[in-house]
Amino acid sequence: MRIFVVVGHKATTQPSFSLEDIPGTSGRLDILCRSVTAAFVLSHGIRKDVLVYLVLLGGEIPKTIRLVGETLRHLNPDERTTAALLKKALAVEATPEWAMSTSGIFVRTGDLEKLLEDLKQRSVRLVYLREDGRDFRCLKDEPLEREMAFVLGDHTGMTAEEELLLASAGAEVVALGPTSLHADHCIVVTNWLLDTNAFMSDCG
Repeated sequence: MRIFVVVGHKATTQPSFSLEDIPGTSGRLDILCRSVTAAFVLSHGIRKDVLVYLVLLGGEIPKTIRLVGETLRHLNPDERTTAALLKKALAVEATPEWAMSTSGIFVRTGDLEKLLEDLKQRSVRLVYLREDGRDFRCLKDEPLEREMAFVLGDHTGMTAEEELLLASAGAEVVALGPTSLHADHCIVVTNWLLDTNAFMSDCG
């Protein structure tokens, strides 16, 4: 299972945003919508082996939305459709337990720290994508059979506190290259690298 975690520092936790102006009314939820599309959408279907967590921090109470490829329905390539699905999830009364909004989409209260605790309990290998990390193609230094969660920030990056949380959770800092990329582009590149097994045999 491939897992992507995207943190939206200003992303709204309320369903009151406008589908006519997603960037301007939702705290840049559009960035997370594009990340969802990049993670799941293929030319003729969606990836069933992908799990996405969206951590929304733009409200009084943080929320996390989980999208499960195996049961996900009604996801189209356009940003508006994805935003509409997230809007439905945010309309559900969130508690610390997962609640389903539509097929394959769940919501709960909770921030990045809570999610990292959950992933650590499942022995998921945490990979923090950052420009100054070691080469992604060297990940095969360890077995790839373990579930891996790739953690990305939004357009504001990750805070120092979040980086400390990731370090405490044992996350590896890994780079797709020296150039800063949009979160959705990072996900596309990551999927391609894993699809093609593009790893180096000798990483020094």
